[in-house]
Amino acid sequence: MSFIIPFIILITIVVFIHEYGHYYFARRYGVGVTDFSIGFGKEIFGFNDKNGTRWKFCLIPLGGYVKFFGDRNVFSQAEQEEVLKKYNKNDQKKLFILKPLYQRVLIVAGGPLANFLLAIFIFSFIFMFVGKDFTPAKIDEISLESPAEKAGLMKNDIITSIDGKKVESILEVSMFINTSSSDTINVTVNRDENEISLLVKPNIIDATDPFGNSIKKKIIGIKIAPTTNEFNKKKLGPFNAIYYSLKEIWFVCSTTIKFVGSLFQGKGDTSQLGGPIKIAKISGQVFEFGLLAFLSTIAYISISLGLINLFPIPLLDGGHLMFYLFEKILGRPLKQSTQEGFFRIGLFLIISLMVFTTFNDLKYW
Repeated sequence: MSFIIPFIILITIVVFIHEYGHYYFARRYGVGVTDFSIGFGKEIFGFNDKNGTRWKFCLIPLGGYVKFFGDRNVFSQAEQEEVLKKYNKNDQKKLFILKPLYQRVLIVAGGPLANFLLAIFIFSFIFMFVGKDFTPAKIDEISLESPAEKAGLMKNDIITSIDGKKVESILEVSMFINTSSSDTINVTVNRDENEISLLVKPNIIDATDPFGNSIKKKIIGIKIAPTTNEFNKKKLGPFNAIYYSLKEIWFVCSTTIKFVGSLFQGKGDTSQLGGPIKIAKISGQVFEFGLLAFLSTIAYISISLGLINLFPIPLLDGGHLMFYLFEKILGRPLKQSTQEGFFRIGLFLIISLMVFTTFNDLKYW
């Protein structure tokens, strides 16, 4: 139960925000919405609003959906003619598939956009009212025969960037090292007012994270300490808070895309892939650390959900956007049979990924 309740809270928030993004743009452009569901399967409870939308919570809390009036997954020019015959003039105005292309794009992209906005809101709230760390990262110790010593790093060097990413906090050093997708890491330091760049090849060891989960960790053999032995945490104004929130989103997205690229190249660590079981475990563990840690986790999961949904895989939002791009180029929608073929491929990929991540979750539990 210590995992289930935090997981349900987390997944409900990020899924609700995602689906509300679709709902908001659908309503804005006059598309009828018949269902707004959190979860799948049998309805547990719900209600109808004045616009005829059924808002409901369902038994399986692993996602959600917004169903549009007269909803169809695919349509062709011929089907569009059939739709026009089936509905009267007033009902035709509520049909999603008859809306202009730009409106359909915004409705589909509204879900991921809402996820990114949620992350901006959470991070900005934390940076404004709790603060963000800006403690310079000074090397306090270097292990003998370590990758850092072999590369030429020295005690009292101040790390200013890792693989081109500016290090603005002592807390970012380990994160940047462990999210690097390169075999060697470019570490830039300030030494006696001079900027020096060194290539370091990290060791990869079996370790545990703060929650006791097994992980593969990259280490270069250094100990970091604040330059003045004190942490420098600052509360930010609204504009700076939003700026650093956007930087955090960009970091998560770029790191994720590089990781996916490394998987296709056969270099990525597949043990890091996780599904609902892993998310549930982490959400329960983080919840014990307090509200701020839990809010941060919600923000990171929200970013991940938004980004993954933008991947050009049929059945995901990105798959629909891909079809709309083809429609824009061709001047017409793809043939119904072609779209259905893509959807079958997308379904196979998603089911395969779900099976693999679930197996991973159980294997590394």
